[in-house]
Amino acid sequence: MRWLALLLALVAGPALAQTRPITLIVPFAAGGATDAIARLVGEHMGRTLGQVVVIENVAGAGGTIGSERVANSAPDGQTILINQLALLAAPGLIPNLRFDTRTAFAPVGLVNTGPTVLSARRGLDQPLAWLRAQGERANIGHGGLGTSGHLCALQLAQALRIPVTLVTYRGGGPAMNDLVAGSIDLLCDQSTNAIPQLTAGTIQGVLVTSATRLPPIPTVPTSAEAGVPGVNLHVWHGLYVARGTPPEIINRLNAALRSAVADPAILARFAQLGTTPFPPADQTPERHGDLFTAELERITRLLAEAGVRPGG
Repeated sequence: MRWLALLLALVAGPALAQTRPITLIVPFAAGGATDAIARLVGEHMGRTLGQVVVIENVAGAGGTIGSERVANSAPDGQTILINQLALLAAPGLIPNLRFDTRTAFAPVGLVNTGPTVLSARRGLDQPLAWLRAQGERANIGHGGLGTSGHLCALQLAQALRIPVTLVTYRGGGPAMNDLVAGSIDLLCDQSTNAIPQLTAGTIQGVLVTSATRLPPIPTVPTSAEAGVPGVNLHVWHGLYVARGTPPEIINRLNAALRSAVADPAILARFAQLGTTPFPPADQTPERHGDLFTAELERITRLLAEAGVRPGG
């Protein structure tokens, strides 16, 4: 009978492996833009894959704690990372980084892309003129080192040619809470985090970093219209697994992601939040890898131009 039990275990092994929960690591606090996107696509991917996708928020150190967790995970596709520009900025910002951004991950696919939004606390009159006058006495929040909000704030300071005080949070959720409460003056963040509060009237929009205004917030001017065309940062999310994950597993995850970002309900939610999926031709792991390489160079250059150094 022992041989029969062993045979059954061997046969059942692959099936059991397919029903294990997948962990989708969000390297920022709950309630922010990356967290919201992860929950939208993760739930849909789980249904496609026939597996539960568990969202786990592992915040800290500009998203590198959660990213390191995935870099060191087994290359079996059971632990996935969703990240934005912070992953690309990490080598230029975090001293003694314990993984190599260029080689630690295998790209799975691109999720969405959209602009950032500069918002201000309610009651702040003429925010850009006020910011020019206040300089370092004003504070601008962002969701973490290297995030789109951080890079947008650096661009803004460069465009206005003024020093500013940057306030770093463990994610866009806590940062937005403080802006709504009036504890900080301004916040650079993804449109997906800003739009719900702007439409609710709890904060005021200053500018969007897109070429045209966003339909959900049509009264908020573009950066060019606001007189700071140099503030033009867009954010994108991608999914990653540990380097060495077999191609067949990556392709299976990519197919589930493609299904999610083609779902009309998710597309409608994306539109409400001012973001869009990538064109189908750009949704492959290979195109994701190409964009990753190009953007890594661009973000490295942006940080150098801003005079930012690891730990500085």
